[in-house]
Amino acid sequence: MWNLPNILTLCRFLLIPVYLIIFGAGYPKVAFFVLLAAGLTDVLDGYIARKRKLVTQLGSMLDPLADKSMMIAVILSLVLSQMISWQAAAAMFLRDAGMIAGSAFFHFRGKMTVPANALGKLTTVLYYVSILLVVFQLPYAAAYLWFVIAVSFIASMIYIVQFHSLNRDQAATEQTKGDNRPHM
Repeated sequence: MWNLPNILTLCRFLLIPVYLIIFGAGYPKVAFFVLLAAGLTDVLDGYIARKRKLVTQLGSMLDPLADKSMMIAVILSLVLSQMISWQAAAAMFLRDAGMIAGSAFFHFRGKMTVPANALGKLTTVLYYVSILLVVFQLPYAAAYLWFVIAVSFIASMIYIVQFHSLNRDQAATEQTKGDNRPHM
């Protein structure tokens, strides 16, 4: 249950208050590097889990929760410091909170969850770039952020379609198995 990838995921949860404390103390650029450290633990835990065949149900549930929780902390810090608009924050929060709530709801109902795909991973990288642009006050940060928000909603729609398809296929397989039982 508790293996190295899951411990790295736990570390990512622990970096959330570190990020918030540093950001709140007035050091958003330093806080960005804490966010990067969290991102590196995400890459590392995924790589180790797949490479050493240490993928667990706990890790599959905690990993995206850690990612989304960190992103929500970042969104809140950026909007409260007025580095991003409340509209952008609301769109980002709505998407991430919806992903967390939806995943938890369906997980606890015994439904299969969709693993991260290439578009989801790309969206995460794009968010990191947009946060970099915002924190370091680089040109076109707001426009780029809205582009990434649009991409993230497209990725979410793809996840929903994949989720529906995966669980429909699972239900059909279970139905077929039930039809093959001997009748008495």
